[in-house]
Amino acid sequence: MKRAILSLGVLSLLAFTSCKENASSKIKTGNVAVAAERDEAAKQLPVMEFEKSEHDFGTIEQGTPQETIFTFTNTGNAPLIITDAKSTCGCTVPKKPEAPIAPGEKGELLVRFNGSGQNQVTKTITVTANTEKGQELLRIKAFVNPKGATPTGPVAQ
Repeated sequence: MKRAILSLGVLSLLAFTSCKENASSKIKTGNVAVAAERDEAAKQLPVMEFEKSEHDFGTIEQGTPQETIFTFTNTGNAPLIITDAKSTCGCTVPKKPEAPIAPGEKGELLVRFNGSGQNQVTKTITVTANTEKGQELLRIKAFVNPKGATPTGPVAQ
């Protein structure tokens, strides 16, 4: 037991005394400059600003297809790449732009709704992009009357 404790003590002493090298002398200045450039480039992000984040179709008849366009601007300082756009259900289909949106440029996201459901219907579209937040949420809503019914619900805007 004494030998084990003595051996452990000698190994610990050896480990502490062998680490006396100056770590800062091992830093390569070229690597520091490359890392600084990489970090600065990582700070440049696109910003997606929508003209509106919600669209109200008003009162519609059930089964009547609807569509709207959400227009946005890249107000950031890097190209905006939309990687995905999906809805909370299959009745709403977003179509994202395929090409990157340059800083200062406008883009459009087409959203189609097939008019299914009844009464007040709200659907959320999640747009995934290379922005700081990573995702943007858009909403569409409508008051859906059954086919052939007398119109009720809110008046279309």
